[in-house]
Amino acid sequence: MIGTRDNGSSPPPLRSDGCHDPCQRHPIRRSSPRPLGPGGRLRALVRALVTGAGGFVGPHLVRHLTDSGDSVVALDLRNGPDLRDRIGWRDAIAEHGPDVIYHLAGWSDVGGSWLDPWTTFEVNVMGTVAILEAARVGGMPRVVLISSADVYGLVEENELPLTEEAALQPRSPYGASKQAAENVAISYWRAHKLPVLIARPFNHLGRGQAIKFAAASFAGQIARLEMDGGGILRHGDLSSRRDMTDVHDIVRAYRLLALHGEPGETYNICSGRSVSMQSVLETLLSLSPSDIRGEVDHSLIRPIDLPVLQGSHDKLSTATGWKPNVELAQTLRDVLDDARSRLQRGADGGDKTVDGVDGNGGNNIIIINNNINNNNNNNNMGGPSEDGIRT
Repeated sequence: MIGTRDNGSSPPPLRSDGCHDPCQRHPIRRSSPRPLGPGGRLRALVRALVTGAGGFVGPHLVRHLTDSGDSVVALDLRNGPDLRDRIGWRDAIAEHGPDVIYHLAGWSDVGGSWLDPWTTFEVNVMGTVAILEAARVGGMPRVVLISSADVYGLVEENELPLTEEAALQPRSPYGASKQAAENVAISYWRAHKLPVLIARPFNHLGRGQAIKFAAASFAGQIARLEMDGGGILRHGDLSSRRDMTDVHDIVRAYRLLALHGEPGETYNICSGRSVSMQSVLETLLSLSPSDIRGEVDHSLIRPIDLPVLQGSHDKLSTATGWKPNVELAQTLRDVLDDARSRLQRGADGGDKTVDGVDGNGGNNIIIINNNINNNNNNNNMGGPSEDGIRT
């Protein structure tokens, strides 16, 4: 299977004792979340649990949370349960008693979802069920479910900017799985009053993004060509326009939603403006001292592409006061600097496309807070974002 660390089509056994009933043999050990602040909202400093902490966005979120004073349990493939291990997640959440769960983990390869739609749905839908059910029986913490603007599908330019009320018409197994996960999350709010909030990030960029996404791919090619004194950068169609936000602004929105968002509601996270991929490439090239020029590679042109995507963050801004702070030029400078650093280290930036799926998930937990920095902290930022643009 392309781009996944799963070694087979079937998930590993949940427990060696063969127990499938979460009420048998594994009694819940609850560590209750702390009392809520005024108005039923979380207090300013919280205990957070982050799934998919080793992907692209995860380390940025963990750093932002700890910088804000929160205590964080950061879980990824190497130290936490497989997303399909519902009992493992029930145990982890019950033991640590978070005030809020940021559910980032999942299959995030849009193109790869066509190659393995079964695993895409298994991970993104049933993995979300595992987290929600664990939260329901483990203290009812807030859950910030990270969805994707891919749920909107192909839209007409006269429908832009997209609000949260726009029709959902996903055009890939990935987008459909995200819509299904959203539906499950809302059902837990309606049926159990589990305080779930849905974040729909649009395209986001920053250090650590996988090189399969356009801006990181451009930057990686530029970094290599700089070492050769210049040359040809190959790209696909540059006419598409995307709504791009710096990853630091994205994770800031996640925390603000945990503190101030309304359960059962969905929030777009976006810049509110669209930028052409031509402009992205030109900006990156302007940051290089080498003589590099672009050339179309027809093998990189997708037969069906979304010409333009732009969202509205009005609902998010009204609820939390959030607005994007980082200019795209600065973000692209960070992406290029990161590509140069990776090349110098001899690193490829990581090819992981599944955060939270592995046949050998362990039980040890990394706990990070604003006073303690565990030496085993996973700082791999090589995984892809929920919404990348592939070249």
